[in-house]
Amino acid sequence: MDVVVLIGRILFAVLFVGSAFGHLSQSEMMGGYAASKGVPAARAAVIVSGLLILAGSLMVAIGIWADLGAILLVVFLIPTAVIMHGPWKAEEEQKQMEQTQFLKDLALAGAALALFAVFATNPDLGLTVTDPLFEAAFQ
Repeated sequence: MDVVVLIGRILFAVLFVGSAFGHLSQSEMMGGYAASKGVPAARAAVIVSGLLILAGSLMVAIGIWADLGAILLVVFLIPTAVIMHGPWKAEEEQKQMEQTQFLKDLALAGAALALFAVFATNPDLGLTVTDPLFEAAFQ
């Protein structure tokens, strides 16, 4: 079962690694989009969020404090869903796309929370580099 969990972690992280690469390599363009959504210091926010999701996704995939990595992804996903993809503030022709992105971010946040719980309560899961950071809090 350890190999299945490892494969699942890697597949989950691929989306975020790709997104982090986009944040970091296209920060000016993405910063403009974030600014249009009212994000202050938008380009800096794009760079910081790119580093946040890169760190979180690599922590989950590699298994270095994977529980903390999962929480970092939640910290990115919830505000992104609300600030960047709130369908209630979209133009009529964009509502469906924004709703899809909003729900995707919420679903991924739910999956990241589930991963957090798995890592924090199963320190013997195996195929991780470190034990969970929050393991002691759940014993």
